[in-house]
Amino acid sequence: MGDASPPTWKIVLGVVLDLLTVFFVAGFAIASVTGERTAQGFQLEGFSALLLFALVVGYFIAGRRYGGTLWQRILGTRPAKPRG
Repeated sequence: MGDASPPTWKIVLGVVLDLLTVFFVAGFAIASVTGERTAQGFQLEGFSALLLFALVVGYFIAGRRYGGTLWQRILGTRPAKPRG
């Protein structure tokens, strides 16, 4: 009742930063293991790209389940605990 919601811009910024962070960290990790690194970074195809997509989705699911993602915690925009 008494707790104010964080500003929308902080929520959006957190989602964008989370997406970029997990995309690049997991992408480089997968590319390093599979040999798909390039001079510009990485280029994932087929199963590697699907694995990256699954890790991005899993990151957000885990963040929701365990009280917030990395950037939600840093920016102070963690979702409210469900009542129950």
